[in-house]
Amino acid sequence: MSERPLVIQTEELSDESASWLGQRCDLRVCRFDDSGFGDLLTRAEGLVVRTYTRVDEALLDRAPGLKVVGRAGVAVDNIDVRACRARGVEVVHTPDANTRAVVELVTAFLLDAIRPRVFLDRALSKDEWKRARADLVGDRQACQMTLGVLGFGRIGSKIARVGQALGMRVVFCDLRRIPESERGYEAGGIGEHGRAQPVSFEKLFELSDVVSVHVDNRPENRRIIDLDALRRLPRSAILINTSRGFVVDPLGVASWLRDDPSAQAILDVHDPEPIEAGDPLLGLANAHLSPHIGAATRLAHANMSWVVRDVFRVLQGEKPEFPVRLD
Repeated sequence: MSERPLVIQTEELSDESASWLGQRCDLRVCRFDDSGFGDLLTRAEGLVVRTYTRVDEALLDRAPGLKVVGRAGVAVDNIDVRACRARGVEVVHTPDANTRAVVELVTAFLLDAIRPRVFLDRALSKDEWKRARADLVGDRQACQMTLGVLGFGRIGSKIARVGQALGMRVVFCDLRRIPESERGYEAGGIGEHGRAQPVSFEKLFELSDVVSVHVDNRPENRRIIDLDALRRLPRSAILINTSRGFVVDPLGVASWLRDDPSAQAILDVHDPEPIEAGDPLLGLANAHLSPHIGAATRLAHANMSWVVRDVFRVLQGEKPEFPVRLD
């Protein structure tokens, strides 16, 4: 019998990181809904998950030898961290692994919303060329707009930098005090329109032509963006959410979009996932729904997968580099 600790991998990791962990542990790849998962769990010392494996009291009851849970990613919405810690189970993650990937996606969404464009696949007549150029005139440039950043941590602070690089006025609101170590950008950074300005939640919606959401998973953020908040926005505003699906009230967003056909909602995260047939945003021309691809780059996936290093550290009795912090 192998003396190496048994670790279960329930979701995808990069080949390199999985191989690295497999050389040091008895690594078993088994989905949480596979028939053999329960038996492995009774013997497992480590568990590596991503987004859709729920680590709660019920799972922990079945894992008496568990020492560490590794989340290959940033958010730990699917992990009951307090319950783990109460049982002496460490929880580790990769807090900055996908920051730049999400920032790129938000930037792409913003430019999609304001710059109509098309790629040509045939020769055009002079009249067609003229009509195409006339049809693809954007109504606004970013430098004419105010960007409101809701949540000013690692990702939100970098979105502010992008906004200022595009010449936008930037305002932000954060509902918690953020340690300096988590700020990728100081609120006092200088841009064309001056300093990024802290404002209240209500004021952020009143001032912003674009709201980009980057909040955490605390319960008080649930449905924080409702119809009352959205009605504070100027006409033709743009809502971008790449944080958590549950922060947005889909019925409120649907009502707002119907009331203002020039407004746009661009949502990469949803509650629940996958999107269900009855989602009120389906079929709305100004609702653009994306299948949770904020971290969908090979580099981000590789960075997240290296959570295995901290998993092995814990199994060796060492302190992890990136334990999940409980606020």
